[in-house]
Amino acid sequence: MLVMEFKAVLKEPQRLAINEAIRTARFVRNKVLRYWMDNRGTGKKELYRYNTQLRDEFKFVRDLNSHACQASVENVERAIKRFFDNCKKKIPGKKGYPRFKKHSRSVEYKQSGWKLSPDKKSINFTDNKGIGQVNIKGTWDLWRFDQKLIKRVRIVQRADGYYVQFCVKVENQEQLEATGFTIGLDVGLKEFYTDSDGYSEPNPRFYRKGEKRLKFYQRRVSRKKKGSSNRKKAINRLGRHHLKISRQREEHAKRLVRSYRKNKEAFMVSRLCIKGLNLCY
Repeated sequence: MLVMEFKAVLKEPQRLAINEAIRTARFVRNKVLRYWMDNRGTGKKELYRYNTQLRDEFKFVRDLNSHACQASVENVERAIKRFFDNCKKKIPGKKGYPRFKKHSRSVEYKQSGWKLSPDKKSINFTDNKGIGQVNIKGTWDLWRFDQKLIKRVRIVQRADGYYVQFCVKVENQEQLEATGFTIGLDVGLKEFYTDSDGYSEPNPRFYRKGEKRLKFYQRRVSRKKKGSSNRKKAINRLGRHHLKISRQREEHAKRLVRSYRKNKEAFMVSRLCIKGLNLCY
């Protein structure tokens, strides 16, 4: 499965409609989870039947695409299954009991409720939430894939705007020539990693470098009145800086992995598991 992400170019009514769709998906998830808590032993079919009852009872739920509501039920189902699997495996500590969501930042559509334009530069959401046609921009070649291969479409809200993700069912494997070289990597704290050839990659410490600016933005948030527009703006600035640091870390790790994949046939990474104080490979 290949996930391609594009930046969404939105107008203010579309932003409000997307926020309403996200709140509706969160409402369905929390209601289904409460139904499971109150009726122990409830199976998969009963959860989907209760979802149908919610659509009949609430108009704002009915306005959201039915497959988007089903995706929220699937999230609850996965959380329940993960909890019982952890109990069976007797994992030490907390088992991950399903919890209600207070903040959610995405709504997921399956293969209905949306339609791509012929040039693949915009997507039209056809449910009754009023999102409408959304222009997308990015560097992925979405036009190369048939629309039938797109199994999921997800709208994600981040600090710097909204993004549209496409989950495409394709084989994402790059064929590389065998080099005959293998290498081992030891991930650490002082150094980012040390390989078996003796080379040590220095730790970039993106968080420590941006910590001074984070403190500044955090003080700005704490000085604003709770519930005010200025506090929301200050929270957004803080979130943008956290997002920048997160992206720096991710891109740095991807760059290093690409360099090893091209030159080495295989590599093994070891790290210290804090829970059991064992080496994980």
